[in-house]
Amino acid sequence: QVQLVESGGGLVQAGGSLRLSCASSRSIGSIHAMGWYRQAPGKRRELVASITRGGSTHYADSVKGRFTVSRDNAKNTLYLQMNSLKPEDTADYYCVGSSWYSAAQPSSQGGLEFDYWGQGTQVTVSS
Repeated sequence: QVQLVESGGGLVQAGGSLRLSCASSRSIGSIHAMGWYRQAPGKRRELVASITRGGSTHYADSVKGRFTVSRDNAKNTLYLQMNSLKPEDTADYYCVGSSWYSAAQPSSQGGLEFDYWGQGTQVTVSS
């Protein structure tokens, strides 16, 4: 079983930046697609960004041009660099990984393709 542990969340003013990190208990070179989901109170969870082992990426329209996902296989860590943050980015952010799903684009399974989930880290953006 793979354990994913997020860090880097916190409170930031609108327009600011945060970098989320996700440390894996196993080599992420063996994990297929990885990504970041977020869920705000009362809203459906949203796949914010995903990245394949080969480095292909996919972003939700709401974060394109502001967020960057990357993975460092040597450090077994997934990152999410978030710039130009907006109050609507406020949510709990979850690191995810898949043992079998290899595409960057989200599937129709609504997150079921990811079998590894972290506990989440909270991001709050004040206006």
